[in-house]
Amino acid sequence: MVLDAQEVEEMIFELMSRGTIVKLPDDFSVISGYEPEDVVLLLPFNRYLHGKMQSGYENWKLCRIGTNEKEEIFLYEDEARSISFDNGHSTTISQEDVEKLKKGFVFEKDPEYNEVGNYVWQQHTIERNIERSYVRCGVDEKGEIYLASVYFGGRAINHTGLKLSTPDGSYAETIPIPYDGGMNYRFVDGGNTSEIVTYKNEKCINAVNFVYSAGDRVRIKADYTGGTSFSLYLSDNDKQAIKATWDLAAVLSDIETMRKEKDKSMKKILYLDGKLNGDE
Repeated sequence: MVLDAQEVEEMIFELMSRGTIVKLPDDFSVISGYEPEDVVLLLPFNRYLHGKMQSGYENWKLCRIGTNEKEEIFLYEDEARSISFDNGHSTTISQEDVEKLKKGFVFEKDPEYNEVGNYVWQQHTIERNIERSYVRCGVDEKGEIYLASVYFGGRAINHTGLKLSTPDGSYAETIPIPYDGGMNYRFVDGGNTSEIVTYKNEKCINAVNFVYSAGDRVRIKADYTGGTSFSLYLSDNDKQAIKATWDLAAVLSDIETMRKEKDKSMKKILYLDGKLNGDE
């Protein structure tokens, strides 16, 4: 495995319990002491893997959060890497997972219009999908996931919802979003109509879970509902994007919960300190 410092940028990941790797936000600050071009993989039991380039060679260290404990390890091409912990447990990082450390999401935020930014799968950025009908997925900084049914065509279909189905008859639907010029938005440009309907959180959760639970080779049909009939099939990349976003949403949601608990704890500590010091 070659660690290319020219291509890797703010790569912080977490190894999930089911073995998949999820990219964390660039400002994730549970650890310190790494450069923007380094690669960090959070592991169980307060450990993390830290990779960086040194004198033209990659260097990997197994570290413990909050201490100076470090152990140099090696990642070899086409070979899984098993890591043992001092409590008797172990985990395995496959070569495929190591390669995933180079992949990630694109952060999108317009400070003029957005207070909270969104993480979008790199192949799902708007710039890469101009004049295309597809189902887009993203998650905001607080872990709130969304689906968007994007339509582009020569005539309006005025859709308000999305139904996903598989050949065996199983299906899931979003909650309809009536036209409001915001979450259900449409415009005409050059004789073509674009429609974007965005379903957030509980309005899309059943549909997202449906894609996440479906096998990789299962064809998933997307019917745009509420208006003129229109349908398409999710591409493999679209399905991968939705599954990866679901994983990231779980991590970001946990981070948001931890931040809230930390804030509550800090307020409680300040309150108790005040009591001990005799403050009214």
